[in-house]
Amino acid sequence: MRALAVVAVVVALVAAGWAWRSRPQSEPVAPLVSESTAAASVNAPSASGFGELVVAVAGKVRKPGLVRLPAGSRLADAVQAAGGALPGVDVALLNPARKVTDGELIVVGVTPPPGGPAAPRGGGAAPATGPLNLNTATLAQLDALPGVGPVLAQRILAHRDQHGGFKSVGDLRQVDGIGDARYEQLKDLVTV
Repeated sequence: MRALAVVAVVVALVAAGWAWRSRPQSEPVAPLVSESTAAASVNAPSASGFGELVVAVAGKVRKPGLVRLPAGSRLADAVQAAGGALPGVDVALLNPARKVTDGELIVVGVTPPPGGPAAPRGGGAAPATGPLNLNTATLAQLDALPGVGPVLAQRILAHRDQHGGFKSVGDLRQVDGIGDARYEQLKDLVTV
């Protein structure tokens, strides 16, 4: 009886040790430039201007986590750097040719929950949960709208910051680069 108790304790300790060693561990991301170089380039817009960017790839990929890519990389490059999509995963909603931005989260093969925040789809489609709120949208979400690239998305964010948000969808016409044709294209895809 006593030997059985000793064996049970040893098995429990081995299992606990194995569980401890198998736990997920975060991997620190080293800075892209030294402190002195960063201080010398205060006017640089982001780390992506230095030739490298870091994106998070999550969902149904072989190696989810942070990946480093050269500036100008596409979504397909990020998924490939994460080991590729798992077999049988539908990637039809992802636009493999879309350029990724530093700090972006790319979710592969996971549908956003109903009523939850919609992830950028990358294909120029409206979010699946309804119109995109101009006052809460991220750069990546705005960039995913049809006819809106990263430059125009940044202008929309700058206008929002300068004017304390959008009061109506019509305020979108005040953003430099949004004319009548583009406004007509966007007005039903956004809200305030």
